[in-house]
Parts: sequence; C-alpha cells; structure tokens
Amino acid sequence: VQLQASGGGLVQPGGSLTLSCKVSGFTSGHYTILWVRQAPGKEREGLACAGQGVTYYAESVKGRFSISRDYAHNTVNLQINSLKPEDTAVYYCEADEVYACVPIASMGGTRYDYRGQGTQVTVSS
Repeated sequence: VQLQASGGGLVQPGGSLTLSCKVSGFTSGHYTILWVRQAPGKEREGLACAGQGVTYYAESVKGRFSISRDYAHNTVNLQINSLKPEDTAVYYCEADEVYACVPIASMGGTRYDYRGQGTQVTVSS
C-alpha cells in the first residue's frame, strides 16, 4: 500500500489549498483515510477522516476543512479554506482497512497502518 500526499505550498493567510492523497495497493475500496498534521515541536493532530459514506472533522478545523473521496481515482482530497499561520505543518494522509472513521476526538492516539510521506503547508504573509 502506498499513499502519496501532494498539494502543499506557501500560502498567505486567508488563502485556500487542496491537498490530495493518492492511494494505491488496496484490493478494495473498503479503507478509511485520515488526514493528520504535525507542526515542529507539537503532537500529531488528527484533522478529518473519510470512511464508507462517513466523514468526521476535528472541532478545531470544522467549517474550514472539507474531506472528499474520489473513488474513481483512488484519491482523497482535503480542502482547506481561510488558512491561518497556525495551520503551518506537515500534512500526512494515513489509511487503514480495520479502523472505521469515527469522531476525531474519540480516536486518542490511534495510528493507522499506512502513512504517506507528507506535504508541507506554510501559511505566511
């Protein structure tokens, strides 16, 4: 299984980005995708997950982040609007065939089996 995250970059505050996670290697579409981020010196933070017709968002990003699955292209996108400097981090997509998409706050330290290489998002003027 391979996950390839892309779409990061340098954006001004208030701007938008769409991150993409290209997934390959699963034999079926029955897996859950989780987007997380990690800023220097900070804990890994769960942002949004997409399962079988289910999505959940962390309270801290609800309303600004939107996750969507493109089953035809095995891609999961994360649209980020109204970017803030505190959104600066490396963003990763993770995947798992066992864990369901559940409310982010209930996930605790759950780590999915597979993770891509990450894409850097920097929000600065």
